[in-house]
Amino acid sequence: MSEAHQSEKQAAKAAYAHKSKIGGQALIEGVMMKGAFRGAMACRLPNGEIDVETWEVPAKWRDDPKTGKPVLVQPWYAKVPLVRGCVNFVSSMVTGYRCMMKAAEKQYDEEIDAFCEWKKKNKKFDKLSETEQKELFVQWYPKKRRELDEEKKKEDKKFVPAPAPDAAAVERRWDYLKKASEHYDYEEPGRFEQWLDDKLGDKIFGIISVIAMIIGIALAIGLFMYLPKWIVSWIPALGKNRVVKSIAEGVVKIILFVSYMWLTGCTKSIRRTYEYHGAEHKTIACFEAALPLTVENVRRQVRFHPRCGTSFIFLVLLISIFFGCFNPFVVVWKRVLFGFLLLPPVMGVSYELIRIAGRYTNVCTKILSAPGLWIQRITTKEPHDDQIECAIAAMTPCIPENLEDDEW
Repeated sequence: MSEAHQSEKQAAKAAYAHKSKIGGQALIEGVMMKGAFRGAMACRLPNGEIDVETWEVPAKWRDDPKTGKPVLVQPWYAKVPLVRGCVNFVSSMVTGYRCMMKAAEKQYDEEIDAFCEWKKKNKKFDKLSETEQKELFVQWYPKKRRELDEEKKKEDKKFVPAPAPDAAAVERRWDYLKKASEHYDYEEPGRFEQWLDDKLGDKIFGIISVIAMIIGIALAIGLFMYLPKWIVSWIPALGKNRVVKSIAEGVVKIILFVSYMWLTGCTKSIRRTYEYHGAEHKTIACFEAALPLTVENVRRQVRFHPRCGTSFIFLVLLISIFFGCFNPFVVVWKRVLFGFLLLPPVMGVSYELIRIAGRYTNVCTKILSAPGLWIQRITTKEPHDDQIECAIAAMTPCIPENLEDDEW
């Protein structure tokens, strides 16, 4: 057994020194983390640099009458079992979706895109010496920068263009764009894409995000709520037994869910997201093991975590089998509507179970966590060092000064 594999097994068996509240989500070329008082997202930009964006999480404090020290006041819903699960789920979905859209926008750089397009049109560009390339760039860049600023001014009247770049600024942009274009995945836009860009400009990201959200919700409803019930309705042998129907629908849901995760993971872009997912888990595990957040320490951790969102979704699927036994309807669309009504209690119970699994380590919680941890073998992949660097950059601002405020 290799030394690396031994250290990984030891890390897997080690009990966490600290159970943290910090949770995260993989993004497009990045990671989002959210702690008790601060959230952060770190994205690898097209030029290879890491962009970190932070925000404060609203918190209320009061003085403890016994000690006089400030104590965090939790909102009312955080103290109510079942209710807090639904609220936290919706809140996490909103924050995660907002960060995912921001991460997607950060992968587009109009200057790099224009530079790549310009180079592609100049077919002899790559054959020229660096001095000759630079001379052409000095002639092209100031004019192109003015064009881009004029386009922004048309879209946003409040936009104030920067002063015309001097020779030193142009030289700096040459060095920047030359390096950035090596990492940039440029594709020449088609006619339809060009038309959308001309008509909508920067608004296109907002429109696409809304369309993507609608399609995502429709896909989730159709794939995981309607389709399982429709498939089961075509099996006469199940009869009208509610328990049998619920179990059958649950099995179909799980098969569809696992298949969906596996198939999407076969694509290059989603696989990279799964790698960032692994980096997120490893970084949280490193922090909980009370180790310094270095690439080497994070790399040694396991990529599976009992508080993962994947585990939560899988628990929702399992718990929905039990609640589905109380569905009194036989007609498919009525069963789907009643299934919507059951979602809040299903999510509430699932959240309480995931809280227990994340807080305690015993035989019961290991059994409870086992299915979700197994699914994480699909939804997380071993990350590269540059992905781990992103996860560390997102994690660091979220660590509170007082670790007692971070106890799960």
